[in-house]
Amino acid sequence: MRRAFALLCLPLSPLALAACAGTTTTAGFQGAQHEAAQTIANLQADATAAEEKKICANDLATALVARLGGTKACEAAIKSQLAEVDSLQVSIQSVHTAPGGTSATALLKSIYEGKSRASTVSLVREAGKWKISGLG
Repeated sequence: MRRAFALLCLPLSPLALAACAGTTTTAGFQGAQHEAAQTIANLQADATAAEEKKICANDLATALVARLGGTKACEAAIKSQLAEVDSLQVSIQSVHTAPGGTSATALLKSIYEGKSRASTVSLVREAGKWKISGLG
C-alpha cells in the first residue's frame, strides 16, 4: 500500500496535498475539459482544508482508493501526506479528453520550494463525475 500511495503522492504533492496551496483556476476551460479541471481544483481545495475523507470519497477514483488499501487506508495516507506539505503554487496548463469522454489527462505546472515541475494527472468518469485515477 505504501508504494502505491508513494506513486500517487510524489507527483501529486505539488498539486493536491498542500495544506496552504491557495486555489487552482479552471478559467479558460469549457465543457468536459472544465469539468475535469474542476475536479483538480476540488482536490486542491479539499487538501487545503485538510479534508482527507472528501479527497478519498469525492476526488479519487474508486480503483485508486482500492489500490491504496481501501477507504480508511486512503484517508490515513492522505492525512499523513497533508501533514508534510505546507506551501505550493499550481496551475492547470491543459486538459485533454479522450474520444468518448470517459478519460482525460491534465498537464499541471507547480512551483514547490522554489522549483518548477510539470506533472500529468489522469482522470476517469465515474457515475458521471470526473475523478483522479493516477499519474502518467
